Amino acid sequence: MGQSLMKKFATSVAFAAALGAATAVVPASAETLRMAWSQDATGLDPHKQTAFSSLRLLELVYEPLVRLNADLEIIPAIAESWEFSEDGKTLTFKLDADAKFQNGEKVTPADVKASFERVLDEATGAAARANFTSIESIDTPEETTVVFNLSQPDVPMLTAMTSINAAVVPASEIEAGTIGTKAIGSGPFKLDSWEPNQKEVLSANPDWAGGEVKVDGINISVLPDETAILAALRTKQVDFALINDPLVATLVPNEASLELSRTPVLAYHVLQLNPSREPMTELAVRQAISCAIDRQDVLDTALLGEGAVTGPLTMPAYRSDPGALFCYERDVEKAKQLMADAGYADGFSATVIAATGEPPTAAAEAQVIQSQLAEIGIKLDIKMMELNVYVDTWLKGDFDMAVALNGGRADPYSMYNRYWTKDGNLQHVANYIDDTLDSLMQEGRVETDFAKRKEIFAKFETHLAEVSPWIWLYTGYTYTAQQKNVKGFVPSPTGTLFGLTEVSVGE
Repeated sequence: MGQSLMKKFATSVAFAAALGAATAVVPASAETLRMAWSQDATGLDPHKQTAFSSLRLLELVYEPLVRLNADLEIIPAIAESWEFSEDGKTLTFKLDADAKFQNGEKVTPADVKASFERVLDEATGAAARANFTSIESIDTPEETTVVFNLSQPDVPMLTAMTSINAAVVPASEIEAGTIGTKAIGSGPFKLDSWEPNQKEVLSANPDWAGGEVKVDGINISVLPDETAILAALRTKQVDFALINDPLVATLVPNEASLELSRTPVLAYHVLQLNPSREPMTELAVRQAISCAIDRQDVLDTALLGEGAVTGPLTMPAYRSDPGALFCYERDVEKAKQLMADAGYADGFSATVIAATGEPPTAAAEAQVIQSQLAEIGIKLDIKMMELNVYVDTWLKGDFDMAVALNGGRADPYSMYNRYWTKDGNLQHVANYIDDTLDSLMQEGRVETDFAKRKEIFAKFETHLAEVSPWIWLYTGYTYTAQQKNVKGFVPSPTGTLFGLTEVSVGE
């Protein structure tokens, strides 16, 4: 352990001791899971939130119609069954008749309809709106039946519906305008209280149609310093923790009383360029940046090599060797020539934004990229921001470059249509589109044959890497640490903590 880390660790031990003293007044029962994470939610509206920290919380409270299991297979959630029509233009769901919201109201087809109409309303600013634009109308013919009428076949829509950004919320709360001010879902836990950047208290939802959870509740402490989280685990003040920093995660196996779960994820680390700002408007400049970046060096320096260099497609079914993509082997001379071709032989100055703490590697990534781009004359100023400020700035597309950790999906279309289609609701974040990207996305949306879809999206990935609006870097892991008496947690490549529904806390 390095000297600076030892100092941080010593400070964190004291901090964890203080945490223990603060919580000793109300000792947690064996049936309550005491949990910690470093980044708190930035809001409670499941349709609008994009920060991972928000999604991890809201996935415990809200439910979509369907969800993904740990093998990325679609399984029931609020819906117990579903079926596409033969022409692919109608998608019918049968709802679980036992599904209830945490206010005691049954989940009805009217709630599903109101939820998706809210997502589709541009005024909402829903994060996943672009995934559902093929919905022309929604019918509710029977007590537990919802029918989505589509303008065209839309194969990836079902996968898109597994996201918490497609959660079903009470129609009554939509009408009251309270979505985001309180959390009333149909999920396994109720959010009893939320003190931003301090703690959340959740209790088991006895009316959850998914079954009985094995703990009475979850008490979550927000500890921004992850060495403090490790210290709290060591002193048994915390039972279970989400770890983002790989440096801290690698210390967990040294503790005999702790267990580490390490799972590859679909989310990807990326340097986002803003092709609407000069000189990133120039293809040769964007390509030069791509050629100048040593992705493996960024991974090794920022993430201790805990991951894999990746192209845009991170899902196992579509992922390929990124070495075949444009300039994935660093070529500084080619980068310099491209800069000269674009009229920037002497380089230029730009600013890169990064969020403090999410991911914890953001500052290190920015510093390595800053050093690498300096070799081709690009003077990069790093601007670190608090997460909520970063998210607002990112959503406005108000940056030259951005270091980002973006969520993955099991399907390429539902992962990327919001950025790389002409009507994508985050097009103003990507600030780049061309006919090739748009048409390939559309082809993949309607194609039902998997082999053909894989070929379509391989072309999409190749073209995206070549035009270089973003520079994809690598994928990492999701880490959770737990006491050995905590049993049953099932991790997922999506990073969800929904597996806490299976957790029990023993003596």
